[in-house]
Amino acid sequence: MHLVERLEELLAEGRRVPLTSRVMIDQNYALDLIDQLRMTIPEEVQAARRVNAEIDRLLEQAREEAEHILARAQEQATYLIEERELTRQAEEMSLEIVRQARAEGETVKQGADDYAIEVLSKLEVEVIRTLKSIRIGLEILEERRDASAAAAEGDADAPVEAEGEFDESDQELAADPRR
Repeated sequence: MHLVERLEELLAEGRRVPLTSRVMIDQNYALDLIDQLRMTIPEEVQAARRVNAEIDRLLEQAREEAEHILARAQEQATYLIEERELTRQAEEMSLEIVRQARAEGETVKQGADDYAIEVLSKLEVEVIRTLKSIRIGLEILEERRDASAAAAEGDADAPVEAEGEFDESDQELAADPRR
């Protein structure tokens, strides 16, 4: 997020073009910030991958615990079956242990899925905000470039933009990067 803030500062500190809402900024510095933003987004994707890997690890651990519980249940069931009078109780106990193991495994899996959805949703919001900020910066740069090209062609009808002036719409864009 600090890159977005630096881009906003660049726009806020740019020289105003008198009698207009335009601001002049250092193009190379702005493009450098945009390149850094492009490199930051893959880092956030890596963070999401790490979350997925952690979820997979938790699921595997839950599976191993379930298998261990199932193995214990089977051992207990075998022991109880050997004693004829306790056969029915052993079967019931075995089924209950298996059911509990499956329920616990499903609970762990559901918790891991919920966590992944939460993390990925937050990441999506941040990526969207970053992209909006980039678009605003690009629009401002393109407007400035178009104005400079018009002035260079000597278009007498085109109003000459004075340095240092902001109109209300530029102030709103600079103040709210989410637009």
